[in-house]
Amino acid sequence: MQIVVAGQGYVGLPLAVRAAEVGHRVVGYDVDPHRVRQLAAGDSYVEDVASTRLRAVLDTGAYSATADAGALAGYDIAVITVPTPLRDGVPDLTYIESCARTLGEHLRPGATVVLESTTYPGTTEELMLPILEETSGLKGGVDFHVGFSPERIAPGNRRWSFEGTPKLVSGIDATSLDVIKGFYDGIFHTTVPVSGPKVAELAKLIENTFRLINISMINELATLTDRLGVNIWEAIDAAGTKPFGFTRFTPGPGVGGHCLPVDPLFLSWKIREDLGVPFRFVELADDVNRHMPDCVVQRVVDALDRRGIPVSRARILLLGLTYKINATDLRNSPSARVAELLTGLGADVRGAEPNIPDSAELTVRRVDATPEEVAAADAVVLLMDHERFDLPMIQQHAAWVLDCRNRMAGANVEVL
Repeated sequence: MQIVVAGQGYVGLPLAVRAAEVGHRVVGYDVDPHRVRQLAAGDSYVEDVASTRLRAVLDTGAYSATADAGALAGYDIAVITVPTPLRDGVPDLTYIESCARTLGEHLRPGATVVLESTTYPGTTEELMLPILEETSGLKGGVDFHVGFSPERIAPGNRRWSFEGTPKLVSGIDATSLDVIKGFYDGIFHTTVPVSGPKVAELAKLIENTFRLINISMINELATLTDRLGVNIWEAIDAAGTKPFGFTRFTPGPGVGGHCLPVDPLFLSWKIREDLGVPFRFVELADDVNRHMPDCVVQRVVDALDRRGIPVSRARILLLGLTYKINATDLRNSPSARVAELLTGLGADVRGAEPNIPDSAELTVRRVDATPEEVAAADAVVLLMDHERFDLPMIQQHAAWVLDCRNRMAGANVEVL
């Protein structure tokens, strides 16, 4: 089939390449011409898609990248994988709206449009579908098919591959569901149909809200058990010996990335907007996690005070600035807030991040985690425990470490 994947980011590019590999003719559409030039040159900027895979589908002609909307004509299935950010706590769906209009201009009878972008329940049927109908002059469920299938991308996850992760699928009617399920059956090992788009939209938000709330509970507990004199990490390990009724979550400097700080707030906003009541769990969880960088900074300041070092004259080394272990993504990483707070207190803050290119912009002076740099710091903060860090060396040379990941132990180490 002729497939369009609109949006060639961390969600769209893996889908486009996989669809091309299984035999479809795929057009990767993106409004960013720089991205399109990179893709056309066979240079992948998404960690889960090796450049060798991208070049292979380019060479066979199964995949092409374009910023020209005219190249979308004639598609059988179009999948929307564009960003859905929050703006001042309100979902910004303008990317979906714009993309739906563009696809609607090329929509023909018998074609299918699937939304994968994470959003609140009702978006597919109440926002996207009317735009497609208005732009095309066709009727959804009669002339063309529509559905929602949430992305479940986990960058760098070595246990669950893209195609090995079960895929939720839905349609606005039985025929739409059959077509959409048939498409994804050829890409994923397992598809899971649900009764409609609203269920699939809510399911995606439940997945991420579950994680946010549990992480926030553990994070808040970590700020309290330190003062109680109890090792929360040992307690979590002990609780984890129960073979049922417990899911392990661990503390950290806050949540980041494209999902946890954003997606649950879509649900909270929708509930307030439609029902006029708060989703208290989400609002509390968001508040706890937004303040975790403050807790990290306070631990650093207190430790420096005990050693007679004013934070305004301290040299501080932050290790691991991405939001996730071994990842290359800085989006919404709590490390940026930690650096901002420490810099605001007058500290000389430096950051070591081995997983992103040297050209990437950081909010702090970039250094390598060498023995000399570690030894020169008054405080070292391990924010993300990348495999490329030499943790024994860091522990050996550091004057003092705040370990937010419980990877080191010793007289000069405190854990979050």
